[in-house]
Amino acid sequence: MPTTVNDVIEKTEMLEIDPKSGVALRSTTKDGVNETEPKLDENDEKKKIEQEEPTKEAVKDEDVPVELEPKTGVTFPVKLADEKKLGAVGLRKKSMLGIGIKIYAFGIYADNEKLKDLLSTKIVKAPMKPTKEMYQMVIDSDVAMMVRLVIVFSSLTMSMVRKNFDEGLGASIKKLTGGKNDELSKKIMGEASDDIKLSLGSVIEISRLPGFILQTKVKDEVVSTVESELLCRAYMYLYLGEDPFDKEAKEKFGTSMCSLF
Repeated sequence: MPTTVNDVIEKTEMLEIDPKSGVALRSTTKDGVNETEPKLDENDEKKKIEQEEPTKEAVKDEDVPVELEPKTGVTFPVKLADEKKLGAVGLRKKSMLGIGIKIYAFGIYADNEKLKDLLSTKIVKAPMKPTKEMYQMVIDSDVAMMVRLVIVFSSLTMSMVRKNFDEGLGASIKKLTGGKNDELSKKIMGEASDDIKLSLGSVIEISRLPGFILQTKVKDEVVSTVESELLCRAYMYLYLGEDPFDKEAKEKFGTSMCSLF
């Protein structure tokens, strides 16, 4: 673990992420050194250029529309295979040694057709800006949504992720109900083992499915599936509630909701 402020800060790097898989393609330190690609001498570089002719498939992948999270360099596809669309990107930071440390970039996805149907039940005319009622409708609904997290802090462990969500969800549940429910808040990471190794570019996806089901995937492996209206509401509250992880991301998602009209 890092022992000084500089050590900690240097763990957070600019990434290039494959927009489909979420896998880190390249990470760069603050000195501009590429850490994931081996250095090649001149002859090796010539051979590499000669041997690596871009395929049509590779060119097609590069053309996938993505949105950049500017503080980390992580990109998110604007549309998923299941038709969910990107509503906002943001950054989760934590204070460590008095410094705001970048933990993960995130993208908030939603089934826009269902979202529009939901909002239209109470809102007839497109508002000039998102309202508290609109955010609350989304939080309280079971419209399919997913938040994709891409790790940008290389020292992050599963135990740290679990603790972060236990604390965050615990606070959300208390704000929504006035009381604690530690047992429920701990279910989000389910059977995720502390032995799971996280690295730069590792992806965690937490989805709210119709029927108030919250499903968590870590590196494409389902680690929990919990049916709970309260847990679903508490999770969405982390991003769209009164004290969101990233205020700008919440506002951008609100703007996206207004555009549905």
